[in-house]
Amino acid sequence: MCYDLIVIGGGPAGLASAYEAKKQGVEKILIIERDKELGGILNQCIHNGFGLHTFKEELTGPEYAERFIDMINATDIEVKLDTMVLEIDNEKNVHVVNTIDGYMILKAKSIILSMGCRERTRGAIAIPGDRPSGVLTAGAAQRYINMEGYMPGKEVLILGSGDIGLIMARRMTLEGAKVKGVIELMPYSNGLNRNIVQCLNDYNIPLYLSHTVTDIIGRDRLEKVIIAKVDKKGKIIKGTEIEFDVDTLLLSVGLIPENELSTKAGIDKDIRTNGLIVSESMETSIRGVFACGNVLHVHDLVDFVTEEAKRAGRSVAKYLRNELDYSNYLHVKNGKSIKYVIPQKINIQAIEDNLTMLMRVDNIYHNKKIVVKCDKTAIAQFNRKHLAPSEMEKVIISKSIIEKVKGDLVVSLEDGE
Repeated sequence: MCYDLIVIGGGPAGLASAYEAKKQGVEKILIIERDKELGGILNQCIHNGFGLHTFKEELTGPEYAERFIDMINATDIEVKLDTMVLEIDNEKNVHVVNTIDGYMILKAKSIILSMGCRERTRGAIAIPGDRPSGVLTAGAAQRYINMEGYMPGKEVLILGSGDIGLIMARRMTLEGAKVKGVIELMPYSNGLNRNIVQCLNDYNIPLYLSHTVTDIIGRDRLEKVIIAKVDKKGKIIKGTEIEFDVDTLLLSVGLIPENELSTKAGIDKDIRTNGLIVSESMETSIRGVFACGNVLHVHDLVDFVTEEAKRAGRSVAKYLRNELDYSNYLHVKNGKSIKYVIPQKINIQAIEDNLTMLMRVDNIYHNKKIVVKCDKTAIAQFNRKHLAPSEMEKVIISKSIIEKVKGDLVVSLEDGE
């Protein structure tokens, strides 16, 4: 069976990109989702704060997902649930398997990758100590409580101050657990400031910055966790140990884009993000294969995911009509204090009206400006009073400015006025 577009992943990125592609005239579209329902991670995010940019109102995760699912259901877009994608081959054939259809090879004229991301586990960060039960990722705990109805523990410590960890500190407290603290290796939190206020400060939950877990103690169930302060190089400072009596340790230590399929297909990756390299059209290094959402880089707002996904959907329609231009690419590089920039390459002729660039800084800064340069000449600059690694930065440059560029772009952080 042949499709004009196959979307791999039925989370927020996959839903928005498929719907936008349909709006742009793409006819035969299939969404493949490995879970038993559409919506992805949104289904377990029952807190509000979603949709302020996209729908101009505050929604919970399931409500946000429901909006797009209803939009998809109102079209003739096909959906295969509980279906695992095994491989994408050189002919854009998508190899899948499920319990109803068995093993299938589906032909695609174009593909959108929207597999999202996964959490780093204890093994990925090599925490020393025993291996009792009660040590799990914050996302797993979130699913247990919000979707399965299980309470993971009663005396809780959280390692990592990412947004999932902060939100779970509040969620566990509301469910009756005692959250004894959130531990963060860095000297600043990796979560949004609003989550620090609403999830920690409002519930008097302490945040231990520049600390890490040094030992886990327990036979069958977790009994104790020992933490210690670290210096500027991340080395443990002896004599600063603190012991906590807990039965649960939640890990919120970062997210990794799900790119095993992409790697196997030979798509170029960005070592800075563990995601993919894309153009302004969200196209990867393989023509006709596009990507959007957390498979590219980890976002802090689902609204940014949706915006990116819509761009991918529009680009697919242009690709199928042979309207994408491949004549002249320039590269976008990260300069001083910028960790990475998306997109990593630009075809000037393919820009719609404006060029949107997303990026993260490498530390907390105040009164700086984001400067975009070509051959050491600034073509655009944007003043910022506050920047933090946890908050995505977004800049928009008009096409008329980009059209005058004759070489690669470098994005840096400089002193503000």
